[in-house]
Amino acid sequence: MTLVERLRGVFVQALDLGQDVEVEKLEYRGVDAWDSVGHMTLVAAVEDEFDVQLDTDQVIDMSSFKVAADMLKNLGVPEH
Repeated sequence: MTLVERLRGVFVQALDLGQDVEVEKLEYRGVDAWDSVGHMTLVAAVEDEFDVQLDTDQVIDMSSFKVAADMLKNLGVPEH
């Protein structure tokens, strides 16, 4: 499973997203579930799934699916 596929699963599960949501295009507050509380749930789920620790700036900067994917790549998470 690729990084993007795994990350998509994390977003869907953490934010309880429906099938109609285009996860790869999702941005902060793009759905009701991705509010400040949902953001912290998502951050914890990303950290757990990819065994990483995000610093405060990264938590704040994680404003979209794309940013999250790029952040994980920059942290050395393999794409495949």
